[in-house]
Amino acid sequence: MTGKSNKPFVLAVAGPTASGKTSLGVALAKAYDGEVISADSMQIYKGMDIASAKPTEEEKEGIPHHLIDFLDRGIAFSAADYVKLAKEKINDVLSRGKMPVIVGGTGLYIDSLLNNVKFSEGGSDEAYRRELYGFAEKNGNEALHARLAEVDSEAAASIHPNNLVRVIRALEVCHVTGRTFSELKAESRLEESPYNSLIIGLDYADRQHLYNRINLRVDEMVKAGLIEEARALWQESGMKTAANAIGYKELIPFFENKMTLDECIDKIKQETRRYAKRQLTWFRKNERIQWIILGEIAKKTEISEKSKKIIENYRNVWYNV
Repeated sequence: MTGKSNKPFVLAVAGPTASGKTSLGVALAKAYDGEVISADSMQIYKGMDIASAKPTEEEKEGIPHHLIDFLDRGIAFSAADYVKLAKEKINDVLSRGKMPVIVGGTGLYIDSLLNNVKFSEGGSDEAYRRELYGFAEKNGNEALHARLAEVDSEAAASIHPNNLVRVIRALEVCHVTGRTFSELKAESRLEESPYNSLIIGLDYADRQHLYNRINLRVDEMVKAGLIEEARALWQESGMKTAANAIGYKELIPFFENKMTLDECIDKIKQETRRYAKRQLTWFRKNERIQWIILGEIAKKTEISEKSKKIIENYRNVWYNV
């Protein structure tokens, strides 16, 4: 036994989009009297329901879900903001004798929370930030991301070009402090985590099986009203966050009569597949993740049972239960 056995246990379910995280998270929360705390950077926003794949009430199966659908669109929300709120939710869940189950595909959120990352403010320069937004609007997100790669290649590798808020924040920190965003981030990992955490990851033995699931999910989103939801967001003002989310921004050329709907839907599928690949690249760096590798046909009950075995083995080692 080690000192870690005295820490509260926190379970996390991670993996790429469309891998089945939501279903597994609910199943494990039901099995262990838990509540779900989302770790998704887009599900936090109100009104962005379909493209972000927010779980429906039916999918939640009566399990409380936290940090979903609580923030107005256009409001910046950082990993530091997430860690603060997630810790509050974890404490709340634990105080009621429940098990916190972190579920999501935003690797930065999960890593920052479970590794107890302390974020440096890094200072701010609003004029410079506005300049960067203007540059991105004129030259595109990829061009701004290239600027970040020039000054902080490590940060650029971990931040998607379309995550404009984080790209700009990383550049702003470099500009204000004269140090890279990555350097400050590394210094923030000095305090031990207050949690004893286990991360279960979902992936597919054949990547094409995951891609097929992604393509099917996009088709289902379209049937569920994705086009109408995206059009409503597009017609509103102050939709910078929505415009940068996969599933919305790809439809803008259709609304502007520059591309056909089928072309835009194919683009959504392509960008989502690319995003899943980046998610897996991020998660594969985490040696602590216990992976469950799925086949083409992945039965929910089998995945749940495999996960329970992993959890019980882990708890036997750390808690002698």
